[in-house]
Amino acid sequence: MKLAELFKQKQVFSLEVFPPKREAPIDSIYKTLDGLKALNPDFISVTYGAGGSENFEKTFHVAKSIKHDYNIESLAHLSCIGLNKDEVKTLLDEFKQGGIENILALRGDLNPSVKLSKDFRYACDLINFIRETGDFDIAGACYPETHPEAQSPEADIDFLKEKVEAGCTHLISQLFFDNEDFYRFLDRCEKKGINVPIEAGIMPVVNKAQIERMASLCGARLPKKFIKIMDKYENKPQQLHDAGIAYAVDQIVDLLTQGVDGVHLYTMNKPDTAFKIYRSIATLL
Repeated sequence: MKLAELFKQKQVFSLEVFPPKREAPIDSIYKTLDGLKALNPDFISVTYGAGGSENFEKTFHVAKSIKHDYNIESLAHLSCIGLNKDEVKTLLDEFKQGGIENILALRGDLNPSVKLSKDFRYACDLINFIRETGDFDIAGACYPETHPEAQSPEADIDFLKEKVEAGCTHLISQLFFDNEDFYRFLDRCEKKGINVPIEAGIMPVVNKAQIERMASLCGARLPKKFIKIMDKYENKPQQLHDAGIAYAVDQIVDLLTQGVDGVHLYTMNKPDTAFKIYRSIATLL
């Protein structure tokens, strides 16, 4: 099922997982998926990092398993950084043969070890190529607090509109910790004429160091309320875990109540944490 149709039917609840690390067996992901299946997600996205065919093969394998073995729609990430058109065409052919209909088109993180592609400088280039090459539903990424490399919030929204005009049917946001930042972002998108569904990306706290690193990478602001939670419980792992879940639940309840198009939960491959959040919001979905 193409996700564009799903967003026409309901307020979407989706999850994100990442494939096993290079040294780990691919089968290790199944324990995670077994736990996440109980959450009844509308779809599960599978990340793809810079690093070539090995990363793709694991992404492809996991996305295909989610769709065919778990009977849950999958969204496969595809990063174009370092790839040429022939390489991307080969990957798209594999997706098609595997029954994968939905792709999250990304440029990918800049990496000194990866030679930049002459064919794909930006995600928009990849989106255009996917649209012209195969019959896929294409999702895009967005940054409520502006992409760290953008010259300005206005320029960032302009690039985002280009993605949508190139063929994105819906957008998934980077994580954020203050819903007001997301609502202001939605207002800017509406004024710019971006009218595709936009899912709110939520990441529950795992530990202080990890959240600070993730927030730094994606430019997410840490509100005072959130910082106080981390400061108070940083040396108390269980309390931080519980407080982080409560914070994420509060965010999601507010988002669903305000009628957002959907919520995308970054699970960090921790089904127990995801389940606790789901148990608190299930009646709202």
